[in-house]
Amino acid sequence: GFRNCIEAAWDPGFFRCIQRYLESPGPAVSDLPPRTYALNLSHNALRLLPPASFARLPRLRTLDLAYNRLQTLAPGAFDGLGELSALDLSYNRLAALGDGVFAGLGNLSSLWLRRNPLGSVSPGALAPLVNLRCLSLRGGRLEGLGAVAEAVKGLGRLRTLDLCCNNLTALGPGPPLPASLVNLHLCNNSLGGLLGASPTTLRHVRTLDLSYNGIARAEAFAPLRLRNLSLLHLSGNPLDVFRLLEVSDVRPHSLDFSGLKLGEGGVEKVCQKLKGPRALRRLKLQHNGFQKMPNGTLASCPLLKELDLSYNRLRGVGCVGPLLRGEQQRELEALTVEHNLLQRLPSCWTAAELPRLANISFRYNRILTIGPGAFAYAPALRVLKLNINSLARLDRDALRGLGNLTELRLDNNLLTDLYQGSFVDLGSLRTLNLRNNRVSVLFPGIFKGLASLQTLDLGGNNLRHLASRSLLGVPVLSKLYLDRNRLLEVRSEVFAPVQATLGVLDLQANNLQYITQRQRQQPPFRNLSRLYDLKMQAQQPYGLKVLPHRFFQGLVGLRSLSLSQNKLLAIPADVFQDLGQLTFLTLADSSNGMQDLPDGVFRNLGNLLTLDLENVGLHSLTLEVFGNLSRLRVLKLAKNELKTFNYSVASRLPSLRYLDLRKCPLSCTCDNTWLQSWLNNSRVQVVYPYNYTCGLRHHAYVHSFDTRVCFLDLGFYLFTGTVPVVLLLLVVPVVYHRAYWRLKYHWYLLRCWVNQQWRREEERYVYDSFVSYNSADESWVLQELVPQLERDSFRLCLHHRDFQPGRSIIDNIVDAVYNSRKTVCVVSRSYLRSEWCSMEVQLASYRLLDERRDVLVLVLLEDVGDAELSAYHRMRRVLLRRTYLRWPPEPPAQPLFWARLKKALRWGEGGEGEEEEGLGAGRRGEKEEKA
Repeated sequence: GFRNCIEAAWDPGFFRCIQRYLESPGPAVSDLPPRTYALNLSHNALRLLPPASFARLPRLRTLDLAYNRLQTLAPGAFDGLGELSALDLSYNRLAALGDGVFAGLGNLSSLWLRRNPLGSVSPGALAPLVNLRCLSLRGGRLEGLGAVAEAVKGLGRLRTLDLCCNNLTALGPGPPLPASLVNLHLCNNSLGGLLGASPTTLRHVRTLDLSYNGIARAEAFAPLRLRNLSLLHLSGNPLDVFRLLEVSDVRPHSLDFSGLKLGEGGVEKVCQKLKGPRALRRLKLQHNGFQKMPNGTLASCPLLKELDLSYNRLRGVGCVGPLLRGEQQRELEALTVEHNLLQRLPSCWTAAELPRLANISFRYNRILTIGPGAFAYAPALRVLKLNINSLARLDRDALRGLGNLTELRLDNNLLTDLYQGSFVDLGSLRTLNLRNNRVSVLFPGIFKGLASLQTLDLGGNNLRHLASRSLLGVPVLSKLYLDRNRLLEVRSEVFAPVQATLGVLDLQANNLQYITQRQRQQPPFRNLSRLYDLKMQAQQPYGLKVLPHRFFQGLVGLRSLSLSQNKLLAIPADVFQDLGQLTFLTLADSSNGMQDLPDGVFRNLGNLLTLDLENVGLHSLTLEVFGNLSRLRVLKLAKNELKTFNYSVASRLPSLRYLDLRKCPLSCTCDNTWLQSWLNNSRVQVVYPYNYTCGLRHHAYVHSFDTRVCFLDLGFYLFTGTVPVVLLLLVVPVVYHRAYWRLKYHWYLLRCWVNQQWRREEERYVYDSFVSYNSADESWVLQELVPQLERDSFRLCLHHRDFQPGRSIIDNIVDAVYNSRKTVCVVSRSYLRSEWCSMEVQLASYRLLDERRDVLVLVLLEDVGDAELSAYHRMRRVLLRRTYLRWPPEPPAQPLFWARLKKALRWGEGGEGEEEEGLGAGRRGEKEEKA
């Protein structure tokens, strides 16, 4: 593949690099092979051609640089292109051509510089182009022919020079034009006075176009030598052509009289001027504003072969014969009356015959009706063009007597009905074009008599059904176009009359649709064994949807099949079974949920050369689908959901030379490592391979992603990394279930011990303890607890005594907890049922977790079971067993209770030994309780 170019699949060496937004040719030509012979770089953003821009392509013969932004051509820009024969620089921004810009182009024969703001050409700019034959400078800003003549004077082989649509005001001064120049186009300039003209200026020119130059004086041609001209165009000039013929040496036979406003009687004058012994090959009278042609108008003209009256305002020409005299009627071979106002062609049964008239064209008129025998005056007629009119009815006798007619064009009219017998006399007709009319029914036998018809075009009509005998009478028909109708079905009986000869069948853009794979009737093409081209794309309004089983049965000679834009949901595996000779198949733009193709769908397509599967929704490629395509050369898979292009499939496509994977979400995984090396080394051209990104990662590319990890043995690393993780995941749940609270208890003890080792308590609390109790236990608190503790100088915080009046209860509780060293909770059943008491315990617990301090002391007044304790109390019982105390009802045990309580309140003030002693007392008390 190539970074910015695509090589034509069937024309090796022809490269297109269009619309790549290139600002210089380097990125395009850097990776092209030296065998390149044609290069199209049009429609880019090129601004400058540096020296030797294309030196890498010595065999280049055609170079297209049109539609860019070129402002400058550096000297030597085309060095190394010694074989270049055609160069197109049209539609750029070149304002001047300097010396040396075309150096090295000695073999160039055609140079186009159309539509550039070219104002000057250096005298030596074109000197290297010694073999130039055609030069177009149309649409520039050149002001004089002399400067151009100076630039081309050394081009001894130049035959055609196009200077139309410039700003030319004079033909001189300057050297004579090359003697080889025979075609000179100077139309649409400002050469009104032909200033600077001399006898030698145009002496070798054979065809001269001076149309639309504002030339008003015939005398301006007097200095010129025009006798050698074979054709002179003067259309659009306000010129007296008859005065011109008097004052100049131009021959009347070489003058094109179109667009000269001949006026009334002008045709007779022209004929008088053209009178002579030899016949006139062609008389063109276009753009003259003729509104009528009376009988005998052309009688004074010499013998004519072709008569062209197009682009006038004629409303009728009668039966043509009366316009001519007898000798002329026998010589006329072609009549063209296009772009007029004809509305009716009359009957001409009795008109004089024109025995040699073989070609008639009445296109682009307003013909509504054609009378019986309208062309009886031309029994030798071979080509009749009535297309692009308003013809709504064709008389069944309108074409009578035209037994020699070979081509009939009735397309782009308003015909709604075709009558039996309308074509009965057209036994020699080979092409019948009825496209873009309003025909809705084909009656049986409508084409009777067309024994030689080979091409029938009925596209763009309103046909919904075809009767079984619709095609009777065309035994040698080879091409049938039924596209853009409204056909709802096709049946095999319709094609029975042409089954032995039909080769091309166009059914695209009809209303064919199938909803099941089971056929209710015989396959529609089962007898068309000679059909080689079948088009069924873009069925309306929603596509074919489904292809029935064996739908293409019988098409054993088919070579091209188009099924694109049909939104196919399902394709049976046997649908292409009989298409062994197929070379071209397209299913493009059928993405409507098909996803993947069935196995074996292409198994009999061994001769297939081109397969277009663009935008069909493919997710994967398998050998079962693509394994038998051994001769496939072109494979288009753009806009699918492919993440990889399988190596197994690629290896089974030995003839593949062109692969398109654009806009597929290819992944940069180890599955595509082979693809990376294949892109760089394969003989297959992959379209723009350097633009394929890694899925949605637009900054990583398939051709260069890191593949080193794909070649490492990761088994050992994965084993050593996963085993500890698995073991840890097994152990952690067990430990969590068995010893969670115990571990947490020791964790917090450790943190408290570390904190007390490294920092002494600096804070000073307002109270030693906040007493949390329920009002039902107030008598015990006030009569027992408070006297015992305050007697030993403990500062206690009590609800009724120390809470600040007027403050929120919650604020008072928070201050009491955080301004006290400890919180004593007097626990009873009433206490557990109190919401305020529960809040006080929660706040004390939060402080424990926040400050990492043991601040909570539990005193049980009643025997409360574990089930009645809230979650906070259960946690506290596990964490701080040594400080929970039970009130003994026996008086002898009460002194020990008060001693333990006071020691618990002092815990944290003394040294390490004192803490250990307190812990031991708590444990002994618990053991006694359990006993």
